[in-house]
Amino acid sequence: MKNLPVFLMGCGGVGRQLLQHIVSCRSLHAKQGLHLRVVGVCDSKSLVVVADVLSAEFDDSFLLEVCRVKSNGSSLQTLANSGVCQVFSGPEVIRKVIDIGLLGKSTGLAFVDCSASAETIGVLNQVVDFGCCVVLANKKPLTVPMEDYDKLVSQPRRLRHESTVGAGLPVITSLNRIISSGDPVYRIIGSLSGTLGYVMSEVEDGKPFSQVVNAAESLGYTEPDPRDDLGGMDVARKALILARLLGRRLNLDNMKIESLYPEEMGPDVMPLEDFLVNGLPLLDQKIEDRIKQASANGNVLRYVCLIDDAR
Repeated sequence: MKNLPVFLMGCGGVGRQLLQHIVSCRSLHAKQGLHLRVVGVCDSKSLVVVADVLSAEFDDSFLLEVCRVKSNGSSLQTLANSGVCQVFSGPEVIRKVIDIGLLGKSTGLAFVDCSASAETIGVLNQVVDFGCCVVLANKKPLTVPMEDYDKLVSQPRRLRHESTVGAGLPVITSLNRIISSGDPVYRIIGSLSGTLGYVMSEVEDGKPFSQVVNAAESLGYTEPDPRDDLGGMDVARKALILARLLGRRLNLDNMKIESLYPEEMGPDVMPLEDFLVNGLPLLDQKIEDRIKQASANGNVLRYVCLIDDAR
């Protein structure tokens, strides 16, 4: 039985789903000769970790309790009296995570980043240097400036990030195989946002844009702030990840990105709740008009990324 220690960074919707999936797939993993040993979980403010990273693990009941606590909006610190973990908070979190990486490098410890933060790149670069593995659902560490990106991908055998583009579809693997075989890739074009695809399809059915976006947000389809999707930034990050796999030395500010909302509704100007309640309805007519225009031309409106030799 191969025993793989796992440290989870980020315990939002994606992180909690991963923990639940690990628990529900124990019998499947056993048939595959694999046991995933979760040794720690952290969010942006707190950390819970086993007493001995080299041998101990959280049992399944504790992992489900972590999911329950976080889904209720509570802090991981509320688990301090459970008797099965050490709890750290504040500035201690980053230092302790790095210590765990240094300690766990001999065991093949895998750091799984399910957060939505760009701030994890510093820790990830350090633990990769230690010899740990890194698995990303979080796109932001792969779209940082090239200097930090180069450090992260310098050990390709220790890095996996398939779900950053295309969710469960093998987009990254397929592209890497094409490149490795020596076939040139001249152009990539695609609708890379399932969220925006859902939004546009629903609006085409006659529903107001604001109503659809709010529904998508409540269903967990969008990023924590839907403006990451509506501003095109989520698609841009996916496009940048693919472009960099092709060897392009690009940063986000080299990309032409069209936002579906104006600057005065941006995160630095308008609070999220204000945007969802008051800002979105102001966009309904414009989006409806664009969809009607597309339909009149025999087309549909979709948010598309394009990567070619020139742009």
